[in-house]
Amino acid sequence: MRTLLIAATVIAAALPAMAQRNNYPVKEMNFDLWCQEQAGLPADRCDKRTPEDNARFEAYRAKVEQYEIPYLQQKDSAARLDTDILRADPVDNPLKNDPAAQRGSANTANKPPR
Repeated sequence: MRTLLIAATVIAAALPAMAQRNNYPVKEMNFDLWCQEQAGLPADRCDKRTPEDNARFEAYRAKVEQYEIPYLQQKDSAARLDTDILRADPVDNPLKNDPAAQRGSANTANKPPR
């Protein structure tokens, strides 16, 4: 019973991280690329995939993923700020200067009153 409770707790703790990962384009890391490019190990050693090398890779991946989600969240937030506030500001970009808004409202603005 205790094991089942522990397993349920671990799964519940992992769900928010998995949900965040699904919302952002997190790139999967590849052991072979890490081994040759980041660690600088020879290809024959990378093919062996020793437990020590695998442990180093998992530690590196965990460290990168720790910062990747917050970075992507900050990037998304900055893009929304740019789109919502800086580009859609009615003071700096009034409707009279927006051709798309003029076309949409031109049909009703030029009609004579009844």
